[in-house]
Amino acid sequence: MHARSQSGSVQSQTQAYLRGRFGDYYRRADLTPPPDANEREWGYVPWTEGPGETMVRHRSLLDLGSLSEFLASERPKHVYFSAGRYDDPGASTMSAKGWRCSDLVFDLDADHLPSVVLGEDSYAEMLAKCKDALLRLLDFLENDFGFEDLTVVFSGGRGYHVHVRDETVLELESDSRREIVDYVRGIGLEFDHVVDEETVGGEAGRKSPATNRYLPSDGGWSARIHGRVLELAETVREQDEEEAIETLSQYEGIGEGKAKAMYNIASNRFAEIERGNVSAHTAFEQVAEQFASVTVEEQNAPIDEPVTTDTNRLIRLPGSLHGGSSLAVRRIDRDAIDAFDPLVDAVPETFVGHEISVDVTDPGPVELRDYDETVPEGVVELPEYVGVFLMARGRAEKAAE
Repeated sequence: MHARSQSGSVQSQTQAYLRGRFGDYYRRADLTPPPDANEREWGYVPWTEGPGETMVRHRSLLDLGSLSEFLASERPKHVYFSAGRYDDPGASTMSAKGWRCSDLVFDLDADHLPSVVLGEDSYAEMLAKCKDALLRLLDFLENDFGFEDLTVVFSGGRGYHVHVRDETVLELESDSRREIVDYVRGIGLEFDHVVDEETVGGEAGRKSPATNRYLPSDGGWSARIHGRVLELAETVREQDEEEAIETLSQYEGIGEGKAKAMYNIASNRFAEIERGNVSAHTAFEQVAEQFASVTVEEQNAPIDEPVTTDTNRLIRLPGSLHGGSSLAVRRIDRDAIDAFDPLVDAVPETFVGHEISVDVTDPGPVELRDYDETVPEGVVELPEYVGVFLMARGRAEKAAE
C-alpha cells in the first residue's frame, strides 16, 4: 500500500514538474495558428495521473480564448487543431459542425516505416529514415501533383506532417483523398498503366506498322521505373559479357540467351533504353515489369493512410510541445529540410542551460543536442533537456530535491 502511494506521489511530482516547465515554455513561445483558426475544432490532452490519456475536444478558438493565454495557463500535454474547417467548430458532434473544407494532411511515422527495425534502430536512425520518406513524399506532392501551398512540420515525436492547402484540394472528400493516398503509396499500380504505345512504320511499300512500348521519362511512376531500368543498363554496359550475363540472369525469366541479347542492346543501342523503349527486346520489357513492383516498394511514401483520408482529423499544432518527448513540433522551411536535425533543432531553449536530478528507470543511450551518452539506472544529474526528455518518454521520474 505504501509502495503504491509512494509511486503515485513520484508520478504526480514528475507530472507537476513537466506541466510547470511546459508552462514556462508556452509563456515565452510565439506560436502562429493555422489559417482560419477560428473555423477549426481544437483539442488538447491535459496532464492526468495514471497510464491513460484523456482527450478534450470539440472546442472552438472562441471557447479557448486567447491561444497563447490558454496554453500558458492550461499547460497541456498535447495540443491539436482540425484539418477541417466548419460553420460551428465547437459543436459537440461532427454532423452538427457543418463541414466546409479540409487541409490535405500527410503523416509519416517512423514506427510504421518498413525500413525501420524496432528495437534495433536508434531514435536518431529512425528519424533519419523518416526524413528520407518525407523527401520522397514531397517529390510526389510537388512534382507529380504540382502542389504549391505546403507546410512541413516535425511532429515532435517520431515523424513529420505535411499540410497541403492548395485551393484545388480543400473541398475533396474522403474518396478523392484515398486516390491520392493510393498514388503516393503505389497501391494498385500495374505496369501497363505507366507504359505508352507508339506506332512506327507502315508507310507505302513497307511492312505493316509496329508498336513500340515506352516508359515516359518526364515524371510520375513511369519515370521512377525507367530510372531503375536505365540504372541496370548503365551497369551492364560497363561490364564484360560474362559479368553482364551473370547480373541479368538474376531476374525472373531471363536465361542466358535473353541476357546476351540485353547485353548487346545495352552496349550498342543504349539510346533506345535512354528513350524508355522497353520493346527494344522482350527481355528488357520483362525486367522493366519486374522493376515496377521493386520501384514501388523502394520509392513509395509510406504515409499513415487514415490521417489523409479523414477530413475531420486533428493534427498537432506547430510550435506546441509533444508530451511524449518534450520536443517542439517545428515548422520547417522547405529549403531547410536537408539541414534540419530534430534532435538538435526541436529541443526547446527553455530546457537548455540547467541541470536537474532524475531517477532513471529505463537506462540506455540518449542522443539529444550535444548529449550523446548511455544514461545509467538510478538517480543522476543531467542537462534539463535530457532529463525532461526521459521523463516525458516514461524512462525516468523526477528525483527528490
